[in-house]
Amino acid sequence: MQKLPKAVRQLVEKFERLPGIGPRSAQRLVFYLLHNPTTEIEDFADKLLALKRETVMCSICHNIVETDPCSICSDQNRDSSLLCVVEEPLDLLALERSEKYHGLYHVLHGCIAPLNNIGPDQLYLRDLLKRLSGVKELILATNPTMEGEATALYIKQMIANSNLKNKDEILISRIGHGLPIGADIEYADGVTLARALEGRREI
Repeated sequence: MQKLPKAVRQLVEKFERLPGIGPRSAQRLVFYLLHNPTTEIEDFADKLLALKRETVMCSICHNIVETDPCSICSDQNRDSSLLCVVEEPLDLLALERSEKYHGLYHVLHGCIAPLNNIGPDQLYLRDLLKRLSGVKELILATNPTMEGEATALYIKQMIANSNLKNKDEILISRIGHGLPIGADIEYADGVTLARALEGRREI
């Protein structure tokens, strides 16, 4: 590694920080880029910069979008009495592909994971309480993992301990069958997600 040119080493280190990318994969990616024409590399760099320049976070649901508020939050045809909580923007996209859900969303940007030093304060949980006025059903669509389950239970307890006037009128449900334990929502197909939404249960 020390014999590699400095520019190569630095980019390898950057790629290694990406999820699922180990040292060997990072080196392969860097050398693949080295074999590309300069124009392709420049275009790649421009797209990376555009990722930050041309995207914003929706101030209502916290999805990553081009305009604020996003097209879902500003859609008058969506059912505002339904609110679905997901961990990541990719989970929202996956649920939209199912074409079975027509309510609104709230993106947490993670889940409670003490081993990774992620607590409730690192997530968009406080903003969730502000959105529950007029909500009849809150669907907790966090991933069916230990962390996802813990996050769902935390949200239920948070609402129970809150001063919300309508907290006793909100049905809190959990997405049901269709998703195997340990699976991530973003990798599920539309049919599986549709069944999971239809089989949600009260918790």
